[in-house]
Amino acid sequence: MLEMNCVPICMGLEDFVEEVQVLGRDLVGKVRELIHEGNVQRIVVKDEHGNTFLEVPVSVAAVGVILAPLLAAIGAISALVSKFTIVVIRSEPGPPEA
Repeated sequence: MLEMNCVPICMGLEDFVEEVQVLGRDLVGKVRELIHEGNVQRIVVKDEHGNTFLEVPVSVAAVGVILAPLLAAIGAISALVSKFTIVVIRSEPGPPEA
């Protein structure tokens, strides 16, 4: 079960924030998918009460050495709570310069 909500929070001129709600069993797969996307800058994992469990800059997580332990930690966290909100901060490529 995935719900996707775009939240209009101004992080920068070309950044925007999305909130994706996932069940605990889907958390690792969704975070893995987000890490592999090219335009994600930061991922924040929160529980249904808004408590932050994990905040990761994706540029750090993209390094393969860090990725495996990070996903293992997310898997352990997902066993604690049934519903999560993943806050995704993305950067859009700027308009092409002529």
